[in-house]
Amino acid sequence: MDTVLAEQPPDTWDSFPVFQVLNDYLRVDENLCGGRFHQHLRDTFAPQVVRYVDLMESSIAQSLHKGYEKERWELKGHGCITSEDLFWKLDALQSFIRDLHWPDEVFGKHLEQRLKLMACDMIESCINRTLQAFQQWQKKGSKWTSTDYIVPSEMCAMINVVLEAKNQSLKLCTVEGVDLHQYHAKIDEMVDKSLNQMMTGLISKLTSILELTLNKLSRYDEGSLLAPILSLTYKQGVSSSGKEVGLAYINFARNSMEQLRQKVTDELWVLGLFEDWYAAQISMICTWLSERLDHGLHSFQLAALSHIAKKLYSDFELQGIEEEKLNSKTYQTITSRLQLEEATAAVNDPSHREKDDSESSKINWIILMVKKVPRARL
Repeated sequence: MDTVLAEQPPDTWDSFPVFQVLNDYLRVDENLCGGRFHQHLRDTFAPQVVRYVDLMESSIAQSLHKGYEKERWELKGHGCITSEDLFWKLDALQSFIRDLHWPDEVFGKHLEQRLKLMACDMIESCINRTLQAFQQWQKKGSKWTSTDYIVPSEMCAMINVVLEAKNQSLKLCTVEGVDLHQYHAKIDEMVDKSLNQMMTGLISKLTSILELTLNKLSRYDEGSLLAPILSLTYKQGVSSSGKEVGLAYINFARNSMEQLRQKVTDELWVLGLFEDWYAAQISMICTWLSERLDHGLHSFQLAALSHIAKKLYSDFELQGIEEEKLNSKTYQTITSRLQLEEATAAVNDPSHREKDDSESSKINWIILMVKKVPRARL
């Protein structure tokens, strides 16, 4: 055996099957296990195992680096091409070393810890590179603030990579599910931090579209320079209606929700994102209305906000958000204000442009109720 091994070229691993066959035979025989030949076998192959792990660590690290340099962020499995390749290689290496059934317990534990540390370092690098790419894509889309915006599938792939890193670390960084070296806890903390940053950045981008929509509505504010001109073109039917503006925003929100539902693998994470996004939108609308308590809303503003508020509630309800989170005090404040504005608009301008046939009966009822209020007081 020694003669054959001595003739093997360096950094070749064709002899490992020989070790596995001999070791598996010796370790189950009480008379031969730990004997002279078994120890000789162990001492002969130990340097090769160390060398193999060294080379594989270097190879995987280089592959990870080159993979991210040319990564196109196409959806692949539970992440992207580079992440799927990384997790497969780490798992294959650990499986190979584990299947050797190394006879020396101390050295075996050393190999095990080294592979777990290697996995921790590689996954950490994977998460960092993915987060950096996500932030770069955020900057790319910072100037795109129209309702045509949709969350890029590339960003969804990046989110999936970080989510999958958490799942893989449980297998690759623990020993039979036990986090002996706290590597999994380290990755867990890093994943949570990265996902929070991604969610915050994504919500910031999505709410910027609502901010743009509200800025459009602000041009109709009483006392603004453009209000008289816009009101004139609006009444003449030259400009778009408020409901059309509201519809454009709702279509954007629906497209974004559909994209995230289809492309992001973790439904619970998506649900958490939707809850925070909904709350941010409602808060933004409520703040916008609060800044205009001293004067009524233009019919253009009223139509847009009424459509947005109603559809946001129903659409996010379909996404699984609980009613207590949907019908929050902030949302109730919005609906109360809009109902008051609708009643006022129905009395002052019952034939305003935004009214459609489906609302006629409701508006007539509101008019009747408003007219009855003074009589009741008398």
